[in-house]
Amino acid sequence: MASKRQAPETKRRIPRQARAAETVAAILEAAAQILEAGGLAAFTTNAVAERAGVSIGTLYQYFVDKNALLLALARQEMGAALVEVGRALSGVDDPTPESRVRAMVRAMVHAFRGRSRARKAVVQAILAQGLGIEMVAPINGFIANIGSVIGQDAQRLPPLEPEQIFVLSRALLGAIRAAVMEEQPFLQSRGFENELVRLVMSYIDSIAHEAGRPL
Repeated sequence: MASKRQAPETKRRIPRQARAAETVAAILEAAAQILEAGGLAAFTTNAVAERAGVSIGTLYQYFVDKNALLLALARQEMGAALVEVGRALSGVDDPTPESRVRAMVRAMVHAFRGRSRARKAVVQAILAQGLGIEMVAPINGFIANIGSVIGQDAQRLPPLEPEQIFVLSRALLGAIRAAVMEEQPFLQSRGFENELVRLVMSYIDSIAHEAGRPL
């Protein structure tokens, strides 16, 4: 008996096998390379497919268009940065509050492995598509508990209030984003890192003193 004809698949393929995952990784790496070399002006799905060594049809099996590719790249890089942020806040390398914050800031500033043009292109795409809130949500999650994470065991603060999370996350990410978009030469300098650490520590320290729990 003939089986019923299946309805056409409407969703893009999700990589479930090692080979498919490798293909997606190659496509995303190619996308980052092209963005770094030529920015958004050089970024086309054909160029990415050629650089990745796959057919354009294969690329479209995973990404509907170049905007989807940009978003996937942003999510990948954000995920990698968040792993480093989580490690920083856990105090694996140095448990002192300032060192945890410094490591978190460094992980955020050095996202995209130093690919400044690729990072700028992805940030531009995210803003153009109105996806800034989606991308900032994971960072908010970390910052929401930053006071309890970086405080001493007996002096840890309760989770930050929504207003405090908003102000601190936007201040930190806004400064980094502005430096990226303006291509500031000090973006990855120690001085810029010091000022971002000062921003976070001063804000948290002020809250801690109000709560009677100095860091």
